[in-house]
Amino acid sequence: MATFHILNGDCLAENLKRTSVTQNFIVFRECLIDGPVNAESIADFWAVRADYMAGNYNTLTDEYFCKTVKEINKLSAIAENSQICLWFENDLFCQVNMWFILSIFPSFSTHKLFRIFPAINDDDNMWKGFGIANNEQLEQAYYSKVQFSRSDFELGKKLWKAYQKDDFNTLMELSQIESKCFKCLEDICQAHIDRFPLDQTLGRPEKIIKEILDEDITDFYDIFLKFSDREGIYGFGDLQFKRIYDRLFDSKYFFL
Repeated sequence: MATFHILNGDCLAENLKRTSVTQNFIVFRECLIDGPVNAESIADFWAVRADYMAGNYNTLTDEYFCKTVKEINKLSAIAENSQICLWFENDLFCQVNMWFILSIFPSFSTHKLFRIFPAINDDDNMWKGFGIANNEQLEQAYYSKVQFSRSDFELGKKLWKAYQKDDFNTLMELSQIESKCFKCLEDICQAHIDRFPLDQTLGRPEKIIKEILDEDITDFYDIFLKFSDREGIYGFGDLQFKRIYDRLFDSKYFFL
């Protein structure tokens, strides 16, 4: 049985090359935690994302389709009854990307799907994921993989649909469902909802940034590292964090 590995980024691909897990990598190069995701079809979805990435991340449209869309389209060429391993971390950034991946599989029965969790030994490292893992821990993660049941698979698809539609009520209802393939689901969904308070005040990430600034920390990367320590649940990279950071200074609530 052929095995394919869908990875959460190029760094993980490079790290896995130093282990016994070296075959059939497909790298998901997106940040669906940021920007529009609603579309009527997958073609429209990629067009919406390409426009957003071009306008906000200085990514050329042709480059986006080559590096992101073409890569993920490799899923359609995977033979039936293959084993597919999803290497995604526990934070919101990775979870949203994984929900999307599950949503584009046409059916559950044609493949054996597995979730690869980071090998985390203590709660302090819950959100740090594969980046802090050595070769042995990466192999341990692979050999501890958890197979998706049909209900796990359907939960992932429903989570994506609720996220895509900004349906916070459904998202929280789904977060109550226990699944061996999803950890800290309630906390993750709540963290997403907290980004968009109903009273139109600062979201949770902006409030934390403001608190850090109040500690007289002024260097951007020091602020980013401090935020990541406090709110690793979001999994923001520095580029996504920079966009939030810049929006905060444009907010009418910044000087309150």
